[in-house]
Amino acid sequence: MAQDRIVAVGLLTAHDVQLLGQDFKRLWPVNDAPYFSQLLQAIDEADRELRRPRQPQVAAALPRGRS
Repeated sequence: MAQDRIVAVGLLTAHDVQLLGQDFKRLWPVNDAPYFSQLLQAIDEADRELRRPRQPQVAAALPRGRS
């Protein structure tokens, strides 16, 4: 059997789930998912970080030690 892999994650309404039909087998209701709001917050923060313009890194002038 081929290795199962996640191909999508989404927030669905009850109507969305009905449209997917009986073949849709893996569903974790939000009420049953611990720390779900923290997960969404972490995703939002990571997304903001990816969208933030990167500024060039300027190497700090370090004093040279004596030889």
